[in-house]
Amino acid sequence: MKIRVFLVFLILSTLICCKKDRPPAKSNYFFETQLFKDVQGNAIFTDSKTFVDLIPKASYDTLENRYLAIKEQDTFSLKAFVENNFYSRPMKSLAFYTDSTPTMYEHIESMWDKLTRGPDTSLTYSSRIPLPNKYVVPGGRFQEIYYWDSYFTIEGLLASDRRGLAKNMVDNFAFLLDSVGHIPNGTRTYYLTRSQPPFFSLMVGALAREEPKIISDYLPALLKEYHYFMEHDSVDENNSASKHVVRMKNGKLLNRYYDEGNAPRPEAYKEDFNLASLAYKRGRKKKHLYKDLRSAAESGWDFSSRWYGAEGDMASTKTTSIVPVDLNCLMYHLELQISKVYSLKGEEAQAQHYNALANSRKQMISRYFWDEHIGYFMDYNFKQERQREELTLAGAFPLYFGLATDEQAKTVKQTLMTKFLKAGGLVTTLNKSGQQWDAPNGWAPLQWMAVNGLLRYGYEEEANEIMRRWLSLNEKVYKDTGKMMEKYNVEDLSLHSGGGEYETQDGFGWTNGVALGFKIILEDTLVSSQMQD
Repeated sequence: MKIRVFLVFLILSTLICCKKDRPPAKSNYFFETQLFKDVQGNAIFTDSKTFVDLIPKASYDTLENRYLAIKEQDTFSLKAFVENNFYSRPMKSLAFYTDSTPTMYEHIESMWDKLTRGPDTSLTYSSRIPLPNKYVVPGGRFQEIYYWDSYFTIEGLLASDRRGLAKNMVDNFAFLLDSVGHIPNGTRTYYLTRSQPPFFSLMVGALAREEPKIISDYLPALLKEYHYFMEHDSVDENNSASKHVVRMKNGKLLNRYYDEGNAPRPEAYKEDFNLASLAYKRGRKKKHLYKDLRSAAESGWDFSSRWYGAEGDMASTKTTSIVPVDLNCLMYHLELQISKVYSLKGEEAQAQHYNALANSRKQMISRYFWDEHIGYFMDYNFKQERQREELTLAGAFPLYFGLATDEQAKTVKQTLMTKFLKAGGLVTTLNKSGQQWDAPNGWAPLQWMAVNGLLRYGYEEEANEIMRRWLSLNEKVYKDTGKMMEKYNVEDLSLHSGGGEYETQDGFGWTNGVALGFKIILEDTLVSSQMQD
């Protein structure tokens, strides 16, 4: 694994560039140095991500040797050492002013320019992966592009008639697939060991709504995305796994979230280290927990009781044992998109091949994720050979992709409206664990997937109710703060969201995109209703 990660960094140092300068990639070695461990372990910064985003003034070898030479001196200050050897502001951050005079939608339109970055130039020793085109960052502490966030941002840009910027973002992801071999969690070198939910095919599909033939331009990138998630070593035995691939009990393949790393996440070093130390005392190997925490980060749901092996115990996180319903729905769409492109190109044999893969996965989704007794789509633990017991909004993904029967969609709708719908929209799970991807929090991307899934099956009244509640909460918080938030407390509208490893962030890319998208859907519904009257 270490050899592979080293090769990835080596490839970056030679391939990733936006100008003629070729940036030296931040070596994985730095995350194993005493300097790095001491800075993160001693919580020099409140947020562990701060340090890995700072730009060193010298090479990591130089800084490590300098640190080891003076760290035992009586007058040594680790904080002062960092201040003297790293630039304090590596990226432009947003300055927010609480002003709710403009409407929420006017505010969102004004935010696109403030959240736009790039094209990037090379920054020596920076952890940032430079991109060749402009892009929109989420906001707050997230001053680089993030993978699955960007699909919902792109939908907002298209709603704002900013197609050029939306296409630039898709082209940046195609660039990453071409140069790195996959789309990292975010454009930082410390994210290279994982991706995120594969929304690239949906991004391409969003662009193709107005220009259908453009999808053919992205076939090489779509194939690289697919091969990344389907690459594996031997999985000859049923209920075995390699990388992102799981061979199920019936011998067919599905996917799981998987990070190649076995060490604490650099951007959350102290959190992971402390949790693994606790787990170790209970007999669990640290490297196993590190991999499961990293893999949960690849899911985008970092963190949630969805991944727990035991109720209320984050140290029991077992992400790599779980075959997730949302990931496999996304892979189904990717297979369909590839089939569609091959068909457009007249390559029918390849089109039929990928269409057969999609149809096989569709059958597998129904077999392994549908719970007849509960009437909902559930994740599956392949090691235990049984479905998970926790209801989550991931169970709405099959509706979005048209994978549910009409009867299945009906019972999912009932579950969403009776169990998940709260005063401010849909809650992520029904479990109040203290994690940010659990109750009482709601997240824009999951509102989007659930609402559009309901609309696909004709449940317009229910979808409209969810949208109205969500937008009403967005507007309330905006009126109170002048900001759009990363997540919201949908149960108690008098409280802000909480939980997780960091403070609630403002900006915020995917919230902005979903709000604009919902506004258009509701307006179109009103127009359609008036025409019928």
